[in-house]
Amino acid sequence: MNPIVETSYGKLAGVERNGVCRFRGIPFAQPPIGGRRFQPPEPPQAWAGVRDASAFGRSALQNASMLGPVAFDVGQTDEDCLYLNVWTPAGDGARRPVMVWIHGGAFVLGSASQKLYSGEQLARRGDVVVVSINYRLGSFGYLNLHDVCGDGVPGGNQGVLDQIAALEWVRDEIAAFGGDPRNVTIFGESAGSISVATLLGVPRARGLFHRAILQSGSANLVASREQSARVADELLRELGVSARDLAALRQLPSQHILDAQLKVSLRLQPQLRGLPFAPSIDEDVLPRSPFDAIRGGSAKDVSVLAGSNLDEMKLFGLMDSGARSLDDAALLKRCERNSPGHAERIIATYRSARAERRASIEPPELWFAIESDRTFRTPAMRLAELQRTHQPNTYTYLFTWPSPFMEGLLGACHALELPFVFGTFSDPMMGRFAGTGPAADQLSEHIQEAWLTFAHSGRPGHLGLGDWPAYDSTRRATMILDAECRIEHAPLEAERQAWAAVTHS
Repeated sequence: MNPIVETSYGKLAGVERNGVCRFRGIPFAQPPIGGRRFQPPEPPQAWAGVRDASAFGRSALQNASMLGPVAFDVGQTDEDCLYLNVWTPAGDGARRPVMVWIHGGAFVLGSASQKLYSGEQLARRGDVVVVSINYRLGSFGYLNLHDVCGDGVPGGNQGVLDQIAALEWVRDEIAAFGGDPRNVTIFGESAGSISVATLLGVPRARGLFHRAILQSGSANLVASREQSARVADELLRELGVSARDLAALRQLPSQHILDAQLKVSLRLQPQLRGLPFAPSIDEDVLPRSPFDAIRGGSAKDVSVLAGSNLDEMKLFGLMDSGARSLDDAALLKRCERNSPGHAERIIATYRSARAERRASIEPPELWFAIESDRTFRTPAMRLAELQRTHQPNTYTYLFTWPSPFMEGLLGACHALELPFVFGTFSDPMMGRFAGTGPAADQLSEHIQEAWLTFAHSGRPGHLGLGDWPAYDSTRRATMILDAECRIEHAPLEAERQAWAAVTHS
């Protein structure tokens, strides 16, 4: 017999599998189509009878991915995409911790329905309720029309508001699924982690979650108001739509907007120090940088676990044909473009520190290490340091397990920790990407237990890992997640200090 729960909007019929009840394709907002395109989300409408919740809802509109091993099928896409999914041991009125997953994909790709993100194993292992959410992507979710079209028009954070609407749904409805709305952990990877960092600084998100896990993404990739306005202006020009004719923009076929979005992204990406479509500073949703908000105590009651992977940028090297043939001159030119005035000192620091550890100092390896830290590791540590001044339950990790894919070319690259978090190694491609065997299984168990223990208590340490000290600016205790997990104090410290000098210069 299919499990049935009753929400404020109507009854839902899910599916029970392996001791976990699964409810998919639940609307948490009205379809953002027609006159609601580019508008903030509105509460869903009620339905009569019992709604079938056995299949995923449609994913957000997006262009195809070129990232190979992490380019999973997202199913049918549509502007009507604001759906979430729930995995629960039982809709029995218990008060279980809730874990809300925000998928990644550079704010232009991905879906809560990807097989990689199944919440079944976490729900069963940890006696928690797992929720995965969609949100609008690309120009549909992050187009700053306010600063181009004028007052009364959204400011470019519709995707953030979608995430907040999903969290409000969790607050109001998750008790029917056996979850505790007073114990909610948000967690995400890449753009999902940037979303978590953003939500830590959004005033209207306060109280909607109580713990936060950030996997490979921080607040450094939140766009300035000027940058988001520039992207919007370029998109309207590409579409041939006047800034004064918002009605025409809402009537355009969605594929026209997607096509223009891709062209603008390719044109602007080399000029931007970030993502063309991403959360941005605005007057309403995010009035100041999340870093500044966190420094001021915006998330002082939220326990935080933040980290990154050692070789993040090697995944993106698959799309960067010149990265693996860099010489010293080309390396300097690239680093000077990204860190003007600091490139020579940073390269020298990395060369010396890596030589001391007997790591490769070839220019391509230096490039990947420098960019991995600039984009991911250092901003995560910065967020943790700011949060630690308010919240003692602040923890950090560094994932160093290397991928066996392509004869080890990718190292511990971006997104590699995902199957370890969710225990989703069943797909043959994912097994080749992440690795399989007893050591991989054990690492997955350690990571899952850490994430689950954190969701239960706000602290990630457990018997399998041993003590996990909180992060502070003196010892900088960091859990190394690998075949042999261990605590290191201030790992890669010379490199971190090099970037601290850039941040404070």
